[in-house]
Amino acid sequence: FTDKLNSIRIESAPHPSAPSEASVRADDLAGLQASVPGFRLGQIGTVPRTAGDALLLSYQGDGAPDSVTGKSVTQDVERYQFWKDGTLVTITLTSPKGADNVDPWKTVTNAFGWQ
Repeated sequence: FTDKLNSIRIESAPHPSAPSEASVRADDLAGLQASVPGFRLGQIGTVPRTAGDALLLSYQGDGAPDSVTGKSVTQDVERYQFWKDGTLVTITLTSPKGADNVDPWKTVTNAFGWQ
C-alpha cells in the first residue's frame, strides 16, 4: 500500500526459524546496503507487539527519484519480522525522514495477528 511518500509492505514466506539480531546482521544487511541507495543502519532489536515479539530493523535510505523533478527524498524505514510455526511475516513501513510515525506505525504493527 502506498500513499504519497508513505508505504506499507507485507510479505509472508516459509522460514525454518525465528529471525534474530545475529541472523539479520549475517543474512540481510549486505543485501540492503547493496540495494538501498544511501543506506544508513539505525537499530536492530526486539519489540513487543500484540501478535508477539517482533524483530525490528530500522534504517534510512534514499527513495526513488520523483518522475517529474528527479529529486529523491530520504526515507525512514522500519522492518518488523514476526515468526510463528515456520512462517515469517515481514511488515516494512516507509515514510519521509523525520515524519512523526511512532503512533501510526505502532498501530499498524499491533493490528497484525496470526490466524
